Amino acid sequence: MLRTLTRPASLTGLCALLIALLMAVFPAQTLESSLRGLSIWWQVLFPALFPFFVISELLLGFGIVHFFGKLLDPLMRPLFRLPGIGSFVVTMGYVSGYPVGARLTAQLWEQGLVNRAEGERLVAFTTTSDPIFLIGAVSVGFFHNAALAPVIAAAHYGGAFIIGLLMRFHDRQAPITESPVHRRAHQRRTSRLVEATKAMHGARLLDGRTLGKLLQDSIQSALRLMIVVGGLVVFFSVVMELLTRAGVVEVLAEGLRLLFGAIGLPAKLADASIFGLFEVTLGARAAGEAGTGLMHQTAIAVWILSWGGLSVHAQVLSLLSRTDLRYLPLMFARLAHGFISVVLVYMLWGWLAP
Repeated sequence: MLRTLTRPASLTGLCALLIALLMAVFPAQTLESSLRGLSIWWQVLFPALFPFFVISELLLGFGIVHFFGKLLDPLMRPLFRLPGIGSFVVTMGYVSGYPVGARLTAQLWEQGLVNRAEGERLVAFTTTSDPIFLIGAVSVGFFHNAALAPVIAAAHYGGAFIIGLLMRFHDRQAPITESPVHRRAHQRRTSRLVEATKAMHGARLLDGRTLGKLLQDSIQSALRLMIVVGGLVVFFSVVMELLTRAGVVEVLAEGLRLLFGAIGLPAKLADASIFGLFEVTLGARAAGEAGTGLMHQTAIAVWILSWGGLSVHAQVLSLLSRTDLRYLPLMFARLAHGFISVVLVYMLWGWLAP
């Protein structure tokens, strides 16, 4: 047993040692990639994510989450086997992109509003790209073709919806959690809107913080989270650069080229897939510049967006570190999301493609 437990730790230690050695061999490249990752965090991620983190904290404190939870409970339960409060996570996760869904799920878990199975279902299909990145960066910036946005969005978000439907079968024995506000029995039948308003009021009273205190806590929590996200972005930027310099990326890409050739995909897209395995932005940019045919390039870009990259996975894991949510359901859901999205690209190409 002890030997089994120490194997992952030993492997992690060897990887850390390898990265440290590569940093010593390529110091200039390490500095450049660090600055590049820091620039991405400060110029793109910080202004895009920080307001959403603050707003989500405020909405939780004001009870807005409980309002929509009670209102949308009849929709969430039959479709996804989730309490209605999960609808807030779905909405915010899709609008603001990864890793906001994981952050909100962790908050709901900490407040006892979802259990482990429900949290794993939520994270599985709310870890998605945001529409601004999908349209502005990928369609316009990398592919230089805004008309690709409908097929990319339909495949990406359609795949996420299918994952949500499939994840309802995950851990089927687990019960559906209800918040203390929702457990109060009503003596007489009232409209769902009235019940939702009462749930919001009850949650606000239960929180009890003043507006000033709530705003202060929201900003502090968002800043701590952004520092973690920034550190992971810089770290993976360095790792990707070092692995490229050491030739590891080329070896992986060569193996994937053989696989792509066997299944009829352009071999040049293997490079984009390897980059996307680690980081979304690098992979999507490489897919847009591959020049192997728009349909296949779009399919690989959608796979990269749906997989999320190990950088996003690490961000999600850091957000879930204080919960009992497991990583394997998320990993399998990301893989399934990627392949389902690719299939949807080929299915929808004739209707939605430019």
